[in-house]
Amino acid sequence: MAKRTQQSLVPIERIASAIYLIRGEKVMLDYDLADLYRVETRALVQAVKRNIERFPTHFMFQLSEEEFEYWRSQIVISNPSAKMGLRRPPYAFTERGVAMLSSVLKSKQAIQINIAIMDTFVRLREMLSTNKELARKVEKHDKEIVVLYDQLKKLLDPPKSSKKQIGYLRHRE
Repeated sequence: MAKRTQQSLVPIERIASAIYLIRGEKVMLDYDLADLYRVETRALVQAVKRNIERFPTHFMFQLSEEEFEYWRSQIVISNPSAKMGLRRPPYAFTERGVAMLSSVLKSKQAIQINIAIMDTFVRLREMLSTNKELARKVEKHDKEIVVLYDQLKKLLDPPKSSKKQIGYLRHRE
């Protein structure tokens, strides 16, 4: 059976750029998700609040004031106009929370966007796994190179003579 390929409505780069690391979790913020789903942020948040039992704290949390201020101060690396208009700390959705959004937002477009987001999370996880394996291999090779370098250095250094010199030493006065 041929594998069905799906043309994403949103480029993977756009989705990946909206994934942040907050509290050690990869999350997407409510306003980015609303933009992807092409709904207003308040509509997304209202839909979530109507179904709050589907979103435990490991699926969704609201940024603290301190996290919010720190995040807003990072305007150099993202769209400043989008962040500056925010009056309240946004909600952060973990990968599980984003998956749960598909049960709350039921339009065909929401389903397609949700699939694209899930694919992006999986690709990021695969890249991270590949990078860890590569780092482990490089570290192993670095240790082997040090051993080789030490052996080469021993071979290239002239051997120290163990013979005693014959003759007299002259004392300086």
